[in-house]
Amino acid sequence: MTLAIIRTRAGLGLDAPEVLVEVHLANGLPGITLVGLPEAAVKESRERVRSALVNAGFDFPLRRITLNLAPADLPKDGGRFDLPIALGLLVASGQVPAEALEATECVGELALDGALRPVTGVLPLALASRRAGRRLIVPVANADEAALAGDLEVLPAAHLLEVVAHLLGQTPIPAHRLGRPAISEAPGADLCEVRGQHQARRALEVAAAGGHNLLFAGPPGTGKTMLASRLPGILPPLGEDEALEVAAVRSVSGLPLTEQWGRRPFRAPHHTASAVALVGGGSRPRPGEISLAHHGVLFLDELPEFSRQVLEVMREPMESGWIHIARANHQRSYPARFQLVAAMNPCPCGHLGDPRQVCQCTAAQIQRYQARLSGPLLDRIDLQVEVPALPPEQLTSRAAGEDSATVRARVLAARERQRARGALNAQLAGGDLERACALDAGDRAWLAGVLERLKLSARAYHRVLRVALTLADLAGLPSPGREQLIEAIGYRQLDRLLSGG
Repeated sequence: MTLAIIRTRAGLGLDAPEVLVEVHLANGLPGITLVGLPEAAVKESRERVRSALVNAGFDFPLRRITLNLAPADLPKDGGRFDLPIALGLLVASGQVPAEALEATECVGELALDGALRPVTGVLPLALASRRAGRRLIVPVANADEAALAGDLEVLPAAHLLEVVAHLLGQTPIPAHRLGRPAISEAPGADLCEVRGQHQARRALEVAAAGGHNLLFAGPPGTGKTMLASRLPGILPPLGEDEALEVAAVRSVSGLPLTEQWGRRPFRAPHHTASAVALVGGGSRPRPGEISLAHHGVLFLDELPEFSRQVLEVMREPMESGWIHIARANHQRSYPARFQLVAAMNPCPCGHLGDPRQVCQCTAAQIQRYQARLSGPLLDRIDLQVEVPALPPEQLTSRAAGEDSATVRARVLAARERQRARGALNAQLAGGDLERACALDAGDRAWLAGVLERLKLSARAYHRVLRVALTLADLAGLPSPGREQLIEAIGYRQLDRLLSGG
């Protein structure tokens, strides 16, 4: 047989499109031609495969070899095609029967001695193989990751010789089995450690219950970062499908998958992070912090210190839950359904409105500082809360507030009501939101007057309704009333908070 076709898959963001490795041996001067839009690492596979086959004791065909990676218009990168190319050469040269690779896909990088090295992005590949109904041969180091796909026959191998022995029926490789990883129970920061700050604690609970974006504003040292770090502790654990989505993003980023299994991500990039670091991209597009925070929390401390351009690129994914990256030769889409929690000082020195210390900033400095946050960005933040300096008696008090477990119980109950509607309140569509709120004529007229006086946008109006609905869910009410509307509007008074009033 002089033609062999081996199935594998490329990595295209969180997609894993099928790639057929076609190997043809022909008469002529010995040489290898590799086609099919391979990038540098794939072109180098010719030398890795040659050395691996020879050092493993196989015959390398001294003929004219054509390798085609189909489809031809799909970019291929990385070392994941080494194993399929090696097996294609063995099948085409008659050293391995073609029938042994029926309904089989494979992936792996080869060392020069034939050992198999792990590759990134195996989980999306394994999920695609499962949907196609095929078995999958992977390096041993990728076996646990591939097995997360569930109902998939995963065959782990440490060396090319093991793969060939299995295909020849000499030493079958047992299928790898992995139970679902246990949800990480590592102790986290508890809300009971927060002194005072009752309004901020309330806002944190509302944000957790409805999936709302949240901004803390106040002088330095008042507990803004401390409060934000307690949010993961009151959020529910990830569901199975959500955990797989989070793991898939970490897989293509080359990060470990199971150490935080079932827990919502908490990402806190430094304010010097670039737009590419935050939203993803690069010459070979990779997920950014907003995608690594998918189904979790993205915490931006010192929010105005971020470049305005960096903050503005978040606006679209905050609405859609996706980030689309387009480059000359690459297009990628990554999920980004994150919950934004941000913290900021009211002015450059941080003491605007602080009774403990007089602000040293000029009016122009304060205006420039606050102007780094655009109106459209602030419109997308549902809860904007002041975190004032604590009086000494509260700071030194030994009285503990509610712990995270107690607050989490209320959050879970509120989310159960939202699950019956089909979505978290922060993601509820306009028509569904109006039906769920069901305001009477008096409340509608009152709300219209408030919106006019406060000059709130249409987007802000819908976000007020979403927050009010979450407040009703926490109170066990079928729909929000005047009390919930008043509290929801109170969470959007950022101008008052930052003016020192």
